[in-house]
Amino acid sequence: MSKIVIENAYLAPVVGDEIPDGYLVIGENGRIEALGAGPAPTVVGAERLSGTGCLVTPGLVNTHHHLYQWATQGLFQDATLFEWLTGLYRLWASMDADVVYGAASAGLGWLALTGTTTSTDHHYVFPKGRGDLFEAEVRAAAELGLRFHPCRGSMDRGQSQGGLPPDEVVENREEILLNTEEILNKYHDPSFDSMLRVAVAPCSPFSVSKELMIDSAALARRHGVRLHTHLAETLDEEEHCLEQMGCTPVEYMEQLGWLGDDVWFAHAVHLHDKDIRRFAETGTGSAHCPTSNARLGAGIARVKDLLAAGAPVGLGVDGAASSELTSMAGEMRQAMLFQRAVHGPKAMTARQALEVGTLGGARNLGRHNEIGSLEPGKLADIAIWQVDGFRAAIQDPVCALVFGPQPPLARLLVGGKTVVERDELKTVAHDQVARNGVAARKRIMRQDPGNRG
Repeated sequence: MSKIVIENAYLAPVVGDEIPDGYLVIGENGRIEALGAGPAPTVVGAERLSGTGCLVTPGLVNTHHHLYQWATQGLFQDATLFEWLTGLYRLWASMDADVVYGAASAGLGWLALTGTTTSTDHHYVFPKGRGDLFEAEVRAAAELGLRFHPCRGSMDRGQSQGGLPPDEVVENREEILLNTEEILNKYHDPSFDSMLRVAVAPCSPFSVSKELMIDSAALARRHGVRLHTHLAETLDEEEHCLEQMGCTPVEYMEQLGWLGDDVWFAHAVHLHDKDIRRFAETGTGSAHCPTSNARLGAGIARVKDLLAAGAPVGLGVDGAASSELTSMAGEMRQAMLFQRAVHGPKAMTARQALEVGTLGGARNLGRHNEIGSLEPGKLADIAIWQVDGFRAAIQDPVCALVFGPQPPLARLLVGGKTVVERDELKTVAHDQVARNGVAARKRIMRQDPGNRG
C-alpha cells in the first residue's frame, strides 16, 4: 500500500493534545508515522485524504461480544438475564457453522460501519456435530479486514450439576481444554501488528466448574494469552455464588487465581468497594456494556469509581440478542449518560468516554502499545467521522461524536487499509453482509424444534 496523508482534520489522539487543524501520515507498513498541526507535509506518492469537516479518532475497540446472537435478536424482550438465558440456550443449541458465519459476518460488518477497528468475541456454545464454529467466525473477520480477538468460551456445568444451562449445551472439561489448546496453536498470533489473537474464556461462575476455571487459567498463562469471563452482571449471580460457593463473585475469582493484568471481565456491574480496590491493585480490567445491562435490567456499572481507582475499563456492545443493533459509538454515549444519571453531570466527560472506547479497550486486550491512540509507531487503526453539516452547530467535534447520534463515517482504516468509506463496506459486498445475518436467523429458526421465530 502507498503512504496516506490525512489533512485539514480535527485530530483527537486520546493521548496528548487535540489538534484542531491537523494532519496525520500513515506509512506503507500500516503504522502512524507522524501527526501534527497543519499544513500537512508533502509526501511523494502518498494518497491524500481531505479531513475538512472531519474528526479523526483512534478506531473503537469492542471488548465484549457474542456474534452468534445476531441471529436471535428481538426475543425475550422483557426478561431478566437468567430468564433470557434460560429461554435462549435451547435455541442456541441448534446453531451450526453456517449460522455462526452469517451472524459473525453481519455483526462484524455492523461494528465496522459504526467505527470499530478491533473486536473481541466470546463464543461459548459448541453443539456437537455442527461444524467448526470457531473457524466460521475467524473467516468472517478475515474477509472484513477487522482486527479480531475471538475468545474460546466454554461451559461444563449444566443443570444436573447445579449450573444454569441445560446439560445438552455443555461440554466435557477434558474436551474443552484439548480443543482450546488446539485453537491457540492454530490461530493465536502474538505479533505487534497481529490481526488475530485468541483468549481463553470459560463462560461464567454459574455455568463453569471450579476445576475448569483453574485449568483454563493455567492453560492461558502457559501460552501467554489473556483470560476473559462474565462476572458480577446481576444480583442473581451474587446470590448464586454466595449460596453455592460461599463468597461473592470477585472473591471467588480471586480464590481461583483469576485476578491479574492478563484478565478482563465482562459487565462487572455489581462490585463492592473492596472489589474495585482489588481490580486496581491487580490491573484487572472490565468491559462495560451499558446498553445490554439496561436492556436486561441488570444495573449500571461503577465506571466512575473504577476509573478513579485506576482500574482498566473498556466498552463492549455485548451480544445483539441483548443489545439489538447497538454500535460502539452508541456505547460511548450510553456509558457517559448512565454515569451522569447516577453521579451528576461531571461524572464522565465526552473525552473520558472516547478514551474508554479506544485506549481503555486496548488495555483490556493488552494492546495499548499498539492501538487505542493516535501516536507515531502505533498501528493506523483510524476512524474519520464527518462532523460538518448539521453537526457543525456543535463547535466541539468530540462532543458532536459522543453527545449526539453517531456521525457519518467518512473512512475507517485498519492498518492503513480502507474497510469503510462513506458509510459503505469496501472489503466485502456491503448488501451481502446484511443478507448473511438474515440468512443466519432463518437457518437457526428452521433448525430449532420449538420454532420460536
